[in-house]
Amino acid sequence: MAGSSHGHTPAAWTGVTIAFIGFAVAGVFMVMAEPIGFWAGMVIVALGGVVGAAMRAAGLGQPKEAHPVHQVSATAKPAGAQG
Repeated sequence: MAGSSHGHTPAAWTGVTIAFIGFAVAGVFMVMAEPIGFWAGMVIVALGGVVGAAMRAAGLGQPKEAHPVHQVSATAKPAGAQG
């Protein structure tokens, strides 16, 4: 994955950062035994996914052609193949 720049886009960084903040908020309120705050944190986590997807749709994500299709070459044989 290091060679494909997986996740090195503004959309990915923004979505993950928002989701991380949501998990932190939910964790704090879970320790405080406050269900409303916990669910507010979960809403922030979901918001991170929505924002990341919206940014990707706006062209700030990795283009689809940057994801190479991994195919087994014609000369390679699967593990356990005979002859």
